[in-house]
Amino acid sequence: MEFGFLETVKLLGSLGFFIYGMKIMSEAIQKVAGSKLRDFLSNMTSNRAKGVTTGFLITSLVQSSSATTVLVVSFVNAGLLSLIEAIGVIMGANIGTTMTAWLLSYVGFKVSVTKFALPIIAFAFPMIFFSKDKIKSWGEVLIGFSLLLMGLQFLKESVPDLQSNPEILSFVSNYTDLGILSTLIFVLIGTLITVIVQSSSAAMALTLVMANQGWIPFEIAAALVLGENVGTTITANIAALVGNVHAKRAAFAHFIFNIFGVLWIIVLLKPFLLMVDSATVSIFGITSAYTDSESIKFALSAFHTSFNILNCFILVWFADHIAKLVTRIVKSKGDDDEFRLEFISTGLMSTSELSIEEARKETARYGDITARMSGFVHKLLQASKTKKQTKLLAKVRKYEEITDRIEEEISDYVQKVSSAGNLSAASAKRVASIFSIINDLERIGDLFFQLSKDIDRKIVSGLNFSDDQISNIDKMLVLLDEALTIMNENLNSRYEDVSIDSAVLKENEINEMRNKLRKEHLKNIENGAYDVRIGTLYKDIFHACEKIGDHIINVSEAITGEKEREVKSDIIAD
Repeated sequence: MEFGFLETVKLLGSLGFFIYGMKIMSEAIQKVAGSKLRDFLSNMTSNRAKGVTTGFLITSLVQSSSATTVLVVSFVNAGLLSLIEAIGVIMGANIGTTMTAWLLSYVGFKVSVTKFALPIIAFAFPMIFFSKDKIKSWGEVLIGFSLLLMGLQFLKESVPDLQSNPEILSFVSNYTDLGILSTLIFVLIGTLITVIVQSSSAAMALTLVMANQGWIPFEIAAALVLGENVGTTITANIAALVGNVHAKRAAFAHFIFNIFGVLWIIVLLKPFLLMVDSATVSIFGITSAYTDSESIKFALSAFHTSFNILNCFILVWFADHIAKLVTRIVKSKGDDDEFRLEFISTGLMSTSELSIEEARKETARYGDITARMSGFVHKLLQASKTKKQTKLLAKVRKYEEITDRIEEEISDYVQKVSSAGNLSAASAKRVASIFSIINDLERIGDLFFQLSKDIDRKIVSGLNFSDDQISNIDKMLVLLDEALTIMNENLNSRYEDVSIDSAVLKENEINEMRNKLRKEHLKNIENGAYDVRIGTLYKDIFHACEKIGDHIINVSEAITGEKEREVKSDIIAD
């Protein structure tokens, strides 16, 4: 048959089918893993060996190298991994991605997948209608795996045979006798294929199919695989373009790691391939990949794995140097980073679990930024020089604008996560908590700004608080600082581990102080102890402080799902 437009479309459709199955399976596995994946990461990256092992295990599980590299960048972006830890995980991930080739070689080419794929889907389909999230996610894993294998089957059927299309081999043979230049050409082609399809697993599947069908010889297939190793790092670097500086560094470290490996293996490619071929012939009892296209899939899988293991073994000792190099090349923007989204500035949303974790980290940082406003207001109250007062007023105003912007951007991001669907019950609850928290944090910022304006009114009018009034406001602000500290500790903790008790006790102290000041204020007004205008400003300030306290306790309520009044009754009962 002629390989025309329709056949090209069928090939692209088959590739899309494969990628879609990979995407469903990868995302479902990450949903099944959920918070356990995060815990596993935090516990298993304390040293290089553990980091490499972690990268290998997670990537073997997720079964998508592009998804995994983007995932690692996202973990760095979300503050789950440091740069050094990420480099170790990336090295292990490179080894883990080679498991895809073995899976496809043993299952995809040796088994008639249509005999098993549809029964698996028949078994898994009812599972996606279960109310229990874990069962639903496992159903998606099985369906994704079946679609992946069916996509591979369609790929095999869509690739034309050489007898009908001898011009294909003729075209390829024109570029196979150029020595190292031939290798570089096909490395570049492999890179471009991976960047286009956005999955090195899909590119690997395509390479295995082409080699198995006799399109390309062993050496060319190996060069394409090397290009796929480079291409997957470009995917991560593109994804990190809108990420923070740590994400950019992690992605660039991955590029350095892979490009170095490709460069040294190109020089030694011929003897290395001969060694791999000899090993696969001895171990698997098959014919040489140089003479039998059926053997290439096993030899290519062995080449991919051995190359990545060897490259990891060489470079794992230089992880610190790689980190220093990328830190020197990818520079931080300095103090400006303080006022930018730190964790969700990237467009990466590989799974709802990870996206929500990024939003949670950003929300914790939002709480810290909001809490700083209390210190500025405190200093403004005590400042006596006009220059310092003006500077502090401007700083509070700037922070109020920052809190408004952060609230809007986190809200937009979480809204996108919600709109994407497939949220588990726990994730949906976390999303609702984050929406509530950022609303309260924005209101805290507004109230601190209002406090600064009240103090500014006092300054402009030339009125002065009495020593007692200043002392009382100072006490209220100290209580707010303590409440904010508790709030931020809760925001930076695992939500399920947070207790609301200390926050409730501090809120009670703030309310009691407000009640005490209100009684004293009314008595002083009746007695004419101070001017009505300064009295009004004084009352507005301590009432605003109490309102801030209400929003602070609301944050802890949203984290724990408990209401203040319920906790109060429990405390009283005890």
